[in-house]
Amino acid sequence: MQGVLRRVVYVSVFEISGTLISAFMLAYLSGSTASHTGPLAIMISTTAVTVNLIYNWLFERWESTQAARSRSLARRILHAVGFQATLVMFLIPLIAWWMQISLLEALLLDAVLIVFFPVYMFVFNWAFDGIFGLPDSVTKGRVGDEAEAAA
Repeated sequence: MQGVLRRVVYVSVFEISGTLISAFMLAYLSGSTASHTGPLAIMISTTAVTVNLIYNWLFERWESTQAARSRSLARRILHAVGFQATLVMFLIPLIAWWMQISLLEALLLDAVLIVFFPVYMFVFNWAFDGIFGLPDSVTKGRVGDEAEAAA
């Protein structure tokens, strides 16, 4: 499976399974039920996707004004930390409001998600590639490499 279909399946399965896992994890950690944390997990997922789209657009606009036309390690770290900080600013009040808890308690619940999702993404990607195979970008190289090699 390649191209747009691969991306659609990836995002759909990743978000649905991540939302379900988050709902049960939040329920367990808060002593609540999944029926209460499920809608919250959906709101968290929707917020994360929306913030990701807007943040990346703004980051790329800023990046286009920079003299360096590459993505250094420092710029990648800035991007990752900036995204997480921005997301936390939206999620902490949302979690606190929905769960009717303090901002500190919401921060602690969100901290679990912040630690969980990179591990989940690593395992998910490994499993996804094992089931559906590697993308063409890995197995065939960059688009245009064949033309460069033939020249």
